[in-house]
Order: sequence, then structure tokens, then C-alpha cells
Amino acid sequence: MKAIIKPGPLGGSIKAIPSKSQAHRLLICAALAKNESRIICSSSSEDIEATVSCLRALGAEIEYEGGVYSVKPIKRPVAMAELDCGESGSTLRFLLPVICALGCGARIKMHGRLPQRPLSPLWEELERCGAELSRPEEDVIEVKGRLWENSFSIAANISSQFVSGLLFALAILRGGEVELVGEIESAPYIEMTIQALIDFGAHIELEGNVLRFSTPGLRSNGEMAVEGDWSNGAFWMAAGMLSGGKVHCSGLDMGSAQGDCAVMEAGEAIMRGNATIDAKDIPDLVPVLSVLASVSPGTTRFINAGRLRLKESDRLNSVAQMLNALGGKAEETEDGLIIQRVSMLRGGIVDSHGDHRIAMSAAVAAIASIGEVVVENAECVNKSYPAFWEDYAALGGKVRLEE
Repeated sequence: MKAIIKPGPLGGSIKAIPSKSQAHRLLICAALAKNESRIICSSSSEDIEATVSCLRALGAEIEYEGGVYSVKPIKRPVAMAELDCGESGSTLRFLLPVICALGCGARIKMHGRLPQRPLSPLWEELERCGAELSRPEEDVIEVKGRLWENSFSIAANISSQFVSGLLFALAILRGGEVELVGEIESAPYIEMTIQALIDFGAHIELEGNVLRFSTPGLRSNGEMAVEGDWSNGAFWMAAGMLSGGKVHCSGLDMGSAQGDCAVMEAGEAIMRGNATIDAKDIPDLVPVLSVLASVSPGTTRFINAGRLRLKESDRLNSVAQMLNALGGKAEETEDGLIIQRVSMLRGGIVDSHGDHRIAMSAAVAAIASIGEVVVENAECVNKSYPAFWEDYAALGGKVRLEE
């Protein structure tokens, strides 16, 4: 499917969709708790459903009705369960340590670019602590064995998801510790995991570079709501900046632990001109902020963004391709982007590379274009935001979808 978008500003109010990042975490905690939970989540996505599917396969009973997930936790893990993670890196990296801690074994299926995304050094740490992991096929991981160790050490500069996965494992092991080696990447996402676990009764302290975890077992308080998603709300924030402030995104917590709540601060810095944006804690904002950068004064530099090469696409390359296809001036560096201002984008055809954030960023770019923007593989927004094109049109966007 392709989206054909006529240029023009957006305007109006839109409610932020539930945070995919928090939904993953709350659902996993609920599946590992001693009692049942209700997780209020007004909409879902392919990634959230991947986590739900995998938790069901492991033995949790989960129903979704009226915007609420009702979760009966795993009582007796299913032996050698068949799990399908889709293209969700969060699902895979969170649940791989969980399976190892449960000791039930599993066969995990992956799709898209997920088999190419790194699992080292998490893989080696799980093996050191008793798990048996293998790749019988490129897109399949087989898990056997059980973790006998509850003291982990992991490089913290590769993926925050590795740290989160080990913390979920410790919830099953009734406590332990995770030593964080080196500089921490995407620290806000680790904070989100810690907060979710605390909401389920865990006690976690940071002593130096060690996270110490203690719990007699997770317990739900019955019902909790997934907060609004800053990562996807960022597209509407950027659209508002390009539309003269005429777009309002409601349902976002200004005190959220989500790192992407920095979108307004970063966006304003870019629009003032000649900004340098450190993407270490906000990698998911780079695609849409790059659109702002393309029509903002001077030169914008994104640094510490090398991990974007390992996402659903090589996002440094696909962002540069997107902007240059639309008449922008973007150049890749080893770990970032250099974007020079143009007065207006001219429009054109964008290959989304099957990456939801590239497709949505291209839609925002149509606001600053003088010609139509055509987004190929536009259905990829289903990964995180299935209603994106509908919401874009509700804000006055002139978009036509064609098979």
C-alpha cells in the first residue's frame, strides 16, 4: 500500500495512543504476577500483540475487550512453547531472559530485520548462567535449560532492552542484581522497566552501577492504565511546530519517565538553528526531528545515534534517503546525521523500508513540502500506530491510500 499526501498544514486536537513501551512492560509484569490484572490500553498494535501472543504461548490467559487486557498470570509454564515475536525487538529481548528463568524452553520465531538485530552480549550472559541457546535456522531461536544464577553483568551501551529483560528474569528468580558495565544507553527506558516492576511490588535500588532487586513475587494492585505514548505523540508535536502551533496532542504525562518527552525541548532547539542533538537517550525521535531540521536555520547535527542502524531499517541511511528524496540536504556520519536547511521540501517518493517511523516522518514532511509526498509500504505504521493515517486525515491531512 502507498499513501499519497498533498502538502498542507494540520490542525486540531488528537489524543495520544497508549505507550507501546509501557504496555509491553505492564503486560509482562501482569503475566508474572501472583494475581490477576486489568491493563487499560485503549488501542493496540502489531508489537503489543506480539508480546501478548508470546505470553499466551507461555501459559498466561489474556483477553482484550473494550480497550482492556484482562491477564491471568502464568501458573505452569508451557514446555517448549512456540513463540512468534513478529518484528518486535522489545518482545524478543524482554522475553528471552524470562523464558530462561522459567526454565520451560521455547522455540522463538522472528520476522523482518529482527533476526539481524544484535542479541550479544545478552546471549552470552544467559548461556553463562545456565541457559542453552541455539539458532537452528536464521529466523529461529531455540531455548533450553534454566538460569541458576541471579547475579548478572551486562554492557549497558548496547541496548536498554537487555537490562530490562534481565530485570524481568529476576522477578521470577525472586531477586538478585544486574551490574551495568560502561555508559548507559537509553536510560529512560530502564527507568520505565524499574517503575513497572515497582508498581507490581518489587523493590529496586541502584548502588553505584549495580541494580539490586528484591521481591517475594510480583503482585498486581488490580488495575492500571497505560499512559500516552510520547514516541508517537512526537509526530503530532512536530506537525504542530510546522503548522504554526495548530496541533494539540492530549493524554501525555509531562512527568513521564519516557525519554521521548524531550521532543518539545529538542524541537525548539532545532528550530532556533544550528543545533546539536544528542540522540543517546532519544533515538526514536531522530526521524521526525530530522524533518524539522530540514527546514530550520543553519545546520543540525545528530550525534550518538549509531544504534539507529540496527532498528527496523538502518535509520540513519533511511532518514537520509527520505529527506534527500524530498529535496532536503542530509548526510550520514558514522553515528549520526548532518542536515542543512532548505527553504522548502519539494515532495517526492519515499521508500519507507518497511519502517513505521520513516513512514510517519515522511507524512509530517508533507507539511513542509510544495509537492505531493508518496510513501511506499505505508502499511508498516501498523507496527506501532495502526490508526496513524486515519488520525492524520482527522487533523486535516489530505491523504489517499492506494493498494
